[in-house]
Amino acid sequence: MKDHLPTWTHEWLQYGIPAVQILLTVLAAWLLRLIARRLIRRLGEHYTLPPEMVMGARRISSFVINFGAVLIVLSIVGASASVLWTAFTGFAAVGAVAFFAAWSVLSNIFCTLLIFTTRPFRLHDYIELLENGEKPGLKGRVIDVNLIYTTLQETDGGHEGTVLQIPNNMFFQRTVRRWRDPSQAPGGIQGDG
Repeated sequence: MKDHLPTWTHEWLQYGIPAVQILLTVLAAWLLRLIARRLIRRLGEHYTLPPEMVMGARRISSFVINFGAVLIVLSIVGASASVLWTAFTGFAAVGAVAFFAAWSVLSNIFCTLLIFTTRPFRLHDYIELLENGEKPGLKGRVIDVNLIYTTLQETDGGHEGTVLQIPNNMFFQRTVRRWRDPSQAPGGIQGDG
């Protein structure tokens, strides 16, 4: 290619070719993100996935695509693969330590995903979290499910109007009793509609 261009352009080629490669890499990453978002949106609509799960999948796919694009751009610029690998493994080791330090929080986040996918209960259901088969447990109407807690509004037992925040991993360690219709619940669970 150099032979067909004027001599004054030869020194610009050393900057121009990497710039074009970087531009093409960024464009390809943008197109991949666009395709991934549309695919995830369609899957979410087709399988009626919760919006939180769709948003999480979009964020993870965007991170992976962006991370890959950054690695490609760094290799175009001339960063050594061994340096990049050393940095990546260092970050992975720190991430592993942080993972074990935050195990309880991560357990609740994972259980939130399981609650959204398996749906042992839904918003506005009346549930009871049993200690065992004989003792009454925590009960109320589900008013919120977030990444860490499920919030129950207590409806009987002298605690009407108060709320309980139960860690999401508790729903996979104990038995859950559920009523969709509060009038069917024993003990007079009454909803406020």
